[in-house]
Amino acid sequence: MGKIKSHKATAKRFSLTKSGKVKYAHQNRRHKLGLKNTKRKRSLRKAAYMSEANVATIKKLIPYA
Repeated sequence: MGKIKSHKATAKRFSLTKSGKVKYAHQNRRHKLGLKNTKRKRSLRKAAYMSEANVATIKKLIPYA
């Protein structure tokens, strides 16, 4: 049986932790940062974890991560 291709757009955005959680960076941190207040930008720095409802879908798209 051949290898499964990874969905490259998903692989760039998400990563798997050792415990199997899906980790990603928050959105809204690229441009127009002058309009956002400091508290909001600071909270967007931290990594976020995908909810359990979507984890199975993401794991199918990045099988070897």
